Amino acid sequence: MAMLISVRICILHVLFLSYLSCHGIGRGVVALGINYGQVGNNLPPPEKVLALLSSLQVTKARIYDTNPNVLSTFANSSVDLVVTVENNMLARLADPQEALRWVGTHITPYLPATRISGIAVGNEVLTDPDQSLACNLVPAMRSIHGALVQLGLDSYIHVSTPNSLAVLAESYPPSAGVFKAEVYGVMSQFLEFLSTTRSPFWINAYPYYAYKDDPANVSLDYVLFNPNPGTVDPYTNLKYDNMLYAQVDAVIFAIARMGYGGIEVRVSETGWPSKGDADELGATIENAEIYNKNLMSRQLGNQGTPLRSNQRLDVFVFALFNEDMKPGPTSERNYGLFQPDGTMAYNVGISGSSSAATSSITSLATKVITRTEEFWSLIYWMFVFLLSSNFN
Repeated sequence: MAMLISVRICILHVLFLSYLSCHGIGRGVVALGINYGQVGNNLPPPEKVLALLSSLQVTKARIYDTNPNVLSTFANSSVDLVVTVENNMLARLADPQEALRWVGTHITPYLPATRISGIAVGNEVLTDPDQSLACNLVPAMRSIHGALVQLGLDSYIHVSTPNSLAVLAESYPPSAGVFKAEVYGVMSQFLEFLSTTRSPFWINAYPYYAYKDDPANVSLDYVLFNPNPGTVDPYTNLKYDNMLYAQVDAVIFAIARMGYGGIEVRVSETGWPSKGDADELGATIENAEIYNKNLMSRQLGNQGTPLRSNQRLDVFVFALFNEDMKPGPTSERNYGLFQPDGTMAYNVGISGSSSAATSSITSLATKVITRTEEFWSLIYWMFVFLLSSNFN
């Protein structure tokens, strides 16, 4: 009898784990990260930023350097950090010895207390006007990865680089995705590196720009994740109800065309400006609120793209704060979810105050409660079956 009960308990345990896996409970519920830029003269200190992220339940952030104050402050926190090698460092770090020194100075002193999970080598290097940067990109990545291997850290820290969507020559329909001829040489080396090291391809994708540049032909609802008829890729028959997912799948197809179909694509930046110049159509508080709120809702549902519907899409929102010292048009200084004083730039259902942090996950809680009710219904009937079987 004891053996029979043990077997039944084991079966129930397997069913329990299977149910959690199928329904997304127990996996990372939220794939959302946030970009913590620091190009401002009025931003809060790192300790206040950490408190804000903690109150928001955000556990992933990306910074655009290896700021020692940030790395030290984030020690013993629950936030995973992706750090960045500045573009002007690529030539130097192509040298393996320099890369080893760099890792020893900027990474290892903060481990394991600070959770560094990735190193972004440069930012949008392949589309930078300085073409010399591209020549040093993959050598620098190889050197940094080699340093991580030498120090036994390569299993914990991935190495990649964020790319602009401008690396694509075609993106519509998604199945036509292909890289520009001028980036083919370096892209081939880059993809080989990612495949060998099992690292993700990072893409900075902004549907806002597509709408701003062609509002007559680009549906605002489509780019904002609002209900809309969507589009169907005529070659795959996959339906897209938003532009971000279409852009990501276009990148996946472009990668596959170069013979690397198994590389994961993650969104290193996406967002919507809440303010812009007169010629920056669509840059409004209302649109920014809708875009980010709808994006977060989909992230809470662990959604994947139509092409990879079973793989959660990793997304980092740009940005945490409005940054008043960023150059360029007005929109560049108004991508933040928050003002520098910690108040919301607009309401996307989250707040920096601890009392409101609970309400920020109300939508998620509703989803989980529904699934939990289904789960306990299943468990109830399983126990009825098991108990009744014991008396037979």
